Amino acid sequence: MLLGCRGVDEFERLNKIDEGTYGVVYRARDKKTGEIVALKKVKMEKEREGFPLTSLREINILLSFHHPSIVDVKEVVVGSNLDSIYMVMEYMEHDLKGFMESMKYPFSQSEVKCLMLQLLKGVKYLHDNWVLHRDLKTSNLLLNNRGELKICDFGLARQYGSPLKPYTHLVVTLWYRAPELLLGAKQYSTAIDMWSLGCIMAELLSKEPLFNGKTEFDQLDKIFRMLGTPNETIWPGFSKLPGVKVNFVKHQYNLLRKKFPATSFTGSPVLSDSGFDLLNKLLTYDPEKRISADTALNHEWFREVPLPKSKDFMPTFPAQHAQDRRLRRILKSPDPLEEQHRKELQQGEIGLGLVCLRGPSTDLHALVST
Repeated sequence: MLLGCRGVDEFERLNKIDEGTYGVVYRARDKKTGEIVALKKVKMEKEREGFPLTSLREINILLSFHHPSIVDVKEVVVGSNLDSIYMVMEYMEHDLKGFMESMKYPFSQSEVKCLMLQLLKGVKYLHDNWVLHRDLKTSNLLLNNRGELKICDFGLARQYGSPLKPYTHLVVTLWYRAPELLLGAKQYSTAIDMWSLGCIMAELLSKEPLFNGKTEFDQLDKIFRMLGTPNETIWPGFSKLPGVKVNFVKHQYNLLRKKFPATSFTGSPVLSDSGFDLLNKLLTYDPEKRISADTALNHEWFREVPLPKSKDFMPTFPAQHAQDRRLRRILKSPDPLEEQHRKELQQGEIGLGLVCLRGPSTDLHALVST
């Protein structure tokens, strides 16, 4: 795969963007063309025959896929001694999570429609090509100042087949994890990505995570409190899932409509009847009944007024500073584990170091067995 690759010295590194579990990302300039790109250095850890399995998975997927809603990997380049490998990716100014943190108010319905259409098209492309992303969340969605949204971070992605095989359930960041995964299902399909899209849609509308549990049990409790506790009638097979052995409090009512009313005088995010129908279908308990990306793209919500905003008219902000955003999160965090960090920051005891531009998110999780 590396034969004929260009060397990394053909790129001028401008600044370090971010660092995640499986790589460091730089903003760089292609010396040959002058193009600004994101240069992701692959960490050579947890290797299989000399190459990290997670990175190999991501590279193979991204090099073979070409879609407007999936981040483009242009090429793979190597270090001077062939001991390091980089992915050359298109540069995007923001990740969606950081972008929303810069906004004073949530996205409007027309803006949410614009973003959800792009996201659904990207996910449909993945599913049509038999790939599960398995880690869809706002920090894994990139946004540029042309209003274009692109899915990134495919380290946990995998191909799936029919019949379904037993997979690990330790995938998907907790807040976006489908209930079947939280309850220990070993077989799952594209429906896990669709649940994540429901959580993302709710977050776009309200500017805050819908279910922000601290543990798997707490996450399930928050889901059940909002949507009601499931049973065999609405979710056949529910009682046979491993996690159902735990005695959960029985919540009778679905409170999602109260969270997203049709009209509001209290500041709650407003959502039309058809918009709520789509959200409800994305957050359906039974994976067999959960809406697909293809069906969701044809939902009437996208055809009613207000129509999806043109990408050209989406809001823009300067590229975010990753260090600044990290400090803001620590200062605002209710987590008691961050209390010491907060005190140190307020006393000026933490050196801020270099402030750098935030680009493609690399918040990949530990490699999981498949």
